[in-house]
Amino acid sequence: MAAPSRREVLRLLSQLGAFILTRFGFWNCFSMLMLFAERADVKRKPDIQVPYLYIDMGAAVLCASFMSFGVKRRWFALFAAVQLAFSTYMSYVGGHVHYGDWLKVRMYSRAMAVIGGFLVLASGAGEVYRQKPRTRSLQSTGQVFLGIYLICLVYSLQHSQEDRLAYLDHIPGGEVTVQLLVVVFGVLALSFLSGYYVQLASQILAIILPLVILFIDGNVGHWHHTRRVEFWNQMKLIGQNVAIFGTVLILATDG
Repeated sequence: MAAPSRREVLRLLSQLGAFILTRFGFWNCFSMLMLFAERADVKRKPDIQVPYLYIDMGAAVLCASFMSFGVKRRWFALFAAVQLAFSTYMSYVGGHVHYGDWLKVRMYSRAMAVIGGFLVLASGAGEVYRQKPRTRSLQSTGQVFLGIYLICLVYSLQHSQEDRLAYLDHIPGGEVTVQLLVVVFGVLALSFLSGYYVQLASQILAIILPLVILFIDGNVGHWHHTRRVEFWNQMKLIGQNVAIFGTVLILATDG
């Protein structure tokens, strides 16, 4: 049996990225429901008022369903980006739950990166049989959102004690490794923001991000018990980083 060609491998990776990103809405809604159930036990309010919350989740599931079946994927990816942007804005202005500044940066920067991922998908990137030319303006905007996410990551590693300790305590190399990651993430951010060497930057990020998800985000005990992040909020954050990984897979193989 012949080994798969490079083109076939790249196509499979691109399809994997699209699979992850199009199913993100299901996980996001599930983790939100579990989070609000967790808060109900301690009589804390959800981020969004209940009537609007159900409408928001219904829209997210609808977009995820159509994207998963490949029905008007570009349009529903664009709708999903708008829905997530509206949901994030409502959560921010609602003020029902108090988050620390460091946690706000983690939450909203990742949400912005996922919005960017939906814009990349709406541009036509990641399509196996592309019948229409991709919309470069949407892809460029999505890449800018990913760049902003990386800038926020650099900021957190430099100025957030909570994030710095998470890296210092759970990766080898200590301060040297953290500063090296700051430089790498900063260079990758410049690449996404400028639009130069995006495919190479995505390939590098596609290697680093799974390690971050596994060793940093995946250390749920540290975030939940030490940093007092709600368990299902951390699960939601992990899901967002997985969706970002799906986005960089698409850009790394079909950028």
